[in-house]
Amino acid sequence: MVKDDNYYIRKIIDDLSFVVEHTKNISMEEMIDNPLMLDSIMFRIIQISENNNKLSNDFKVKNNNIPWMSIKGMRNIIVHDYGIINYEIVYDTVKNKMPTMIEELLNAT
Repeated sequence: MVKDDNYYIRKIIDDLSFVVEHTKNISMEEMIDNPLMLDSIMFRIIQISENNNKLSNDFKVKNNNIPWMSIKGMRNIIVHDYGIINYEIVYDTVKNKMPTMIEELLNAT
């Protein structure tokens, strides 16, 4: 399998879809009170960022509506400052940003 932009986009969409599907009916409190869910969400965000880094600059420029730097920034906060993560931002990202990003990536392919 060729690991090109389409490959990494598919992986990002898969991770986004996983999080959206498994958090569809939960509140922020339920998310915070479930360490397994939190770990899973954080892992998927890290994976999304890692695959984001493998996308070509050409693709990112053509799809500059997607917040590429913010994705990397959230990953860095999770990885380097785990004790001070703002769960309101994570919850907002999961509920509002991830579904939009799925649509944007599907339209970009």
